[in-house]
Amino acid sequence: MRRSAPPPHMQFPRAAGLLLHPTSLPGNGGIGDFGPDAHRFVQWLADAGLKIWQVLPLGPTGYGDSPYQGFSAFAGNPLLIHVPGWSAEQQPTHAVDFGEVIPAKHAALAAWLDTMPFDAPVEQFVHEQHHWLPDYALFMALKQAHGGVEWTQWERGAAQRNPAALTAWRARLRADIERIYKQQYVFFGQYHSLHRACRALGITLMGDVPIYVAHDSADVWANPTQFQLNADGTLRVQAGVPPDYFSKTGQLWGNPLYDWARMKSNGYAWWIQRMRAALELFDMVRLDHFRGFEAYWEIPGDAQTAVNGHWVKGPGAPLFEALTRALGPLPIVAENLGLITPEVESLREQFRYPGMAILQFAFNEQGSTFIPHRYERDLVVYTGTHDNDTTMGWWQSTGEGDSTRSAETVLRERAFAQRYLATDGRDIHWVLIRTALASVANTVLFPMQDVLGLGSADRMNLPGRQKGNWGFRVTWAQLTPEVTDRLHELTSTYER
Repeated sequence: MRRSAPPPHMQFPRAAGLLLHPTSLPGNGGIGDFGPDAHRFVQWLADAGLKIWQVLPLGPTGYGDSPYQGFSAFAGNPLLIHVPGWSAEQQPTHAVDFGEVIPAKHAALAAWLDTMPFDAPVEQFVHEQHHWLPDYALFMALKQAHGGVEWTQWERGAAQRNPAALTAWRARLRADIERIYKQQYVFFGQYHSLHRACRALGITLMGDVPIYVAHDSADVWANPTQFQLNADGTLRVQAGVPPDYFSKTGQLWGNPLYDWARMKSNGYAWWIQRMRAALELFDMVRLDHFRGFEAYWEIPGDAQTAVNGHWVKGPGAPLFEALTRALGPLPIVAENLGLITPEVESLREQFRYPGMAILQFAFNEQGSTFIPHRYERDLVVYTGTHDNDTTMGWWQSTGEGDSTRSAETVLRERAFAQRYLATDGRDIHWVLIRTALASVANTVLFPMQDVLGLGSADRMNLPGRQKGNWGFRVTWAQLTPEVTDRLHELTSTYER
């Protein structure tokens, strides 16, 4: 029996890079953006011998300021726009104060955009982005007109997309809609300028595509038939993960689940548009929660915990076959962490997408697949991710108050790590960075916090924590010549 040829795939070269979201960049604007400091940072990456810059999702953020709960899968976050001459404070800060920055920057941005003509280049941009931008602009204008409440609570004509009602609303909100058009025109102009700067210095930009979109988003409001919703737009079922060692009640995410049968019937057109948009922004893409494409945890829409869910088969290979036919070989990194089954790994391996290994998790048990001597070349290794504690925080943890690691577990992990890494724990962040760089894995990434040896107070996100996430920032004073030279020496030594 003749076996079919494997699908075409991307082979990533041996390289190292840094994980830092643009909001964390240095500067005087209260939040990192795509301005001069971002261009200076790209030069710093090149000086340090790093070839990849990984960012988190770039969409407009909603509840909790999370990049993973955005108002659109296609739009850009206006907080990342550099407003010339505007500064929230005189001195750089180590954290984003979203409560202060958001209203101040939105006001400054609106004032600047109001001086900008709605001219032919803007109109051309709107035409080119017709498949998402008019709906997004109307959604955001309607959301503002309704006091920011979720779209299911808008007046019925707007919520249910009655054509006559939408026509009336477009006329009423024309000024707001045109301002949002200009906002997105400027966002993508500044972003593509930064992307060109990266390419000129040999820096690969790596993005992040969450598997799900937020319920309160333009994507769901404009495409309700693509999701499993009730007639009034509320959730019929929702996404999450089942109970496990980390949580007795599982995780209730609140995202709507796709109607995969309907998506398949129209050739996965929405997903093709989404991935095409991502590939116009990024050279590589981390595909979040890859296991959900093989099978996903379906929870009733009115549930308060994730306990009473069940596994449902996902779209599987046909989705990725359709994406590959439409877009060619995909530069995807599959986030295959958590409860991973042989079926999930079979799907990943079928399309030869490299998976992930987290070095912090390598020492929690003998025989861990994350231990460096088990690595393969086609792998992306992290010291830690945006959801992990920093390496210093991980190393200094005592296990007290930690639901995932007891004091006994911490001591056992630390003893094993000391034997394996031949270290007494001094400069543990550099020990893990060196270990990852020395491995055979083609791609190595580490968060900025690990380069700087920062503790738990500077972690980017603590899953389950309602406040205090996503605010980390770095300052130029921290990026000393000693740090830059050390990184360059390591990347050179290990041929990265």
